[in-house]
Amino acid sequence: MTTLVQRLSDIGRLGLGTPLLLIALLGMLVLPLPPFLLDLLFTFNIALSLIVVMVAIYTPRPIDFASFPTVILLATLLRLALNVASTRVILLNGGKGTEAAGKVIEAFGQFVLGGNFAIGVVVFCILVIINFVVVTKGAGRVSEVSARFTLDAMPGKQMAIDADLNAGLISQEEARKRREEVAQEADFYGSMDGASKFVRGDAIAGILILFINVIGGIVIGTTQAGLSFADAANTFILLSIGDGLVAQIPSLLLSSATAIIVTRTSKPQDMGQQVFSQMFANPRVLYISGGIIGVLGLIPGMPNLVFLGISSSLIGAAYLIGAKPAAPSLEMVERLPPGLELPAPEDRDLSWEDVPPVDLVSLEVGYRLIPLVDRTQNGQLMARIKGIRRKLSQEFGFLIQPVHIRDNLELGPNQYRIAILGVTVAEGEVFPDRDLAINPGQVFGTVEGTPTKDPTFGLDALWIDPANRDMAQAAGYTVVDAATVIATHLSQIFRENAHRLIGHEEVQHLLDQLGRRSPKLVENLLSSKTISLGVVLKVLQNLLAEQVSIRDMRTIVETLAERSVKSQDPATLTAAVRVALARSIVQDLVGPDDELPLIALDPSLEQLLHKSLQGSQGETIGIEPGLAERLQRSVAEAAHKQEAEGAPAVLVVAPEIRAWIAGWLRGAVRNLTVLAFTEIPDNRRIRVVATVGKSDNT
Repeated sequence: MTTLVQRLSDIGRLGLGTPLLLIALLGMLVLPLPPFLLDLLFTFNIALSLIVVMVAIYTPRPIDFASFPTVILLATLLRLALNVASTRVILLNGGKGTEAAGKVIEAFGQFVLGGNFAIGVVVFCILVIINFVVVTKGAGRVSEVSARFTLDAMPGKQMAIDADLNAGLISQEEARKRREEVAQEADFYGSMDGASKFVRGDAIAGILILFINVIGGIVIGTTQAGLSFADAANTFILLSIGDGLVAQIPSLLLSSATAIIVTRTSKPQDMGQQVFSQMFANPRVLYISGGIIGVLGLIPGMPNLVFLGISSSLIGAAYLIGAKPAAPSLEMVERLPPGLELPAPEDRDLSWEDVPPVDLVSLEVGYRLIPLVDRTQNGQLMARIKGIRRKLSQEFGFLIQPVHIRDNLELGPNQYRIAILGVTVAEGEVFPDRDLAINPGQVFGTVEGTPTKDPTFGLDALWIDPANRDMAQAAGYTVVDAATVIATHLSQIFRENAHRLIGHEEVQHLLDQLGRRSPKLVENLLSSKTISLGVVLKVLQNLLAEQVSIRDMRTIVETLAERSVKSQDPATLTAAVRVALARSIVQDLVGPDDELPLIALDPSLEQLLHKSLQGSQGETIGIEPGLAERLQRSVAEAAHKQEAEGAPAVLVVAPEIRAWIAGWLRGAVRNLTVLAFTEIPDNRRIRVVATVGKSDNT
């Protein structure tokens, strides 16, 4: 047996399995087979169908059985070839008796049907109705709908992957893997839509082959074998029914496997665990069902023992499910390790140990959100936050400190709060048992859900049932779960407040790291004592406030060492560093493209702003409020138009007013970058796409 398995494995590795199977099928269609070989092939066909059904049940996800459409095709061809071979044997040797077509067909005709062809006809018709009308038709419809929705949902799934990648929730490798899974899922369901047609056609072929065998057998038996009509009908109908049952049982098994595969969800979970966790998770269902069955069992004339026994079993199961210990709260998980007891309160005086430090970044959650951050309950939010910190640390150039997470009973059960240095900067509400479908600006069709706003960007969104996820993605929505909503919101808070997350300790670490690579450079900066660590920190904070990465510490320190001899003003030093980092700033905006699209200010308006700034000693610009409002609105409209065209929103101004314009527009226009003329590298071609202020200053 081991040798046979090894030989088959060798054939599979050589790629000869499918060609040899097709040659064998062709031989069964053309060459007459002895009854013993028919028995062997019929038994193998039944065993193969059972194997396929078991694999369909225990496969965690449908796409993990990606070869299923091919298996259906090959199994259908095998069964049809066996029908042709058995028909030939029945019509050639059926006149000699029911054993002429092999033991398997005879057993199904004699033992299973009791030798009564009328019973055989009824049983066969019932099997055909079950297979053709119920299982095959339903599986075909589900396959068709699944294929259509899967293909329609591909753009939404790709957008969700890109959103997770941009938010730092997943790595490039994970994004590539998820894109491959989306493409594989579309291919699988598209193939299943076609494969279900094979199963349906096989059921129709089984009916036609049965009637052909019966009519042909009676004619051959009466005209060539010298049998009476009654004998010929009894013999050939029994053989035909036995042959039909031998073929229909594997066909029904494959149809059932097809239905199981196409009705499975894409969640990687065993089918038995999935059904049990969803049907029996709520003990109230079992209590009510057991009570109803118990009431029916008390009615006179009913089988009381059976009904009351099942009622007792359901109520007992409900009690056992409801008696499971509740999961500990997040506070217990953090403060009370397993096996330890709370110490008795100490009779001591207060000390500085009793004054808790303010957390740099904290996340407080309501009690219903605890499972999202509790690893013992399979919470994924902690891992996603760690991924965000890793991505943003690489992007900004310094280490993002850990987030302190705790529950807060003062919050609503589904609310969360993000604070920086003890000050609340963002709040939101999510529902862990629902998904958020975000409208990116263009959707098709409607999806049932509760209207809301995306807490991160304020976009229109819907809280939907997870079962409608594919439908929402097919309609163009970007669908994310509750943990992703919180993680994305936290990522945006990190970006907007990066300058508040860096302090003296982080700057010292950056200088120490640079000192190990370029010791003379750091020594030259700090040994002269012309610039303090606080000034360096302020410069880095100014850069991060405008989303400029500080990865290139070498260029930053070189510029500070050179310019600090003449000026200690952080604003002046920041402007000099920005000019030195011009190439990296522009590259982060447009990538390797040679052309840089820009929004410019009208020269007369720019001159007016420059004069106003000079008159106010560089602190504020004294312009008329109506003009300021129109200017902000015009810049916002131009920036929105640029973003709609897929280009970055970049405003270019004179170096003298760049810092003030950037700070003034930072809260009014989202995702706007303000550059000075001196910050545009020589290797970039500029293209002015809009000029703001031609009529606003008149």
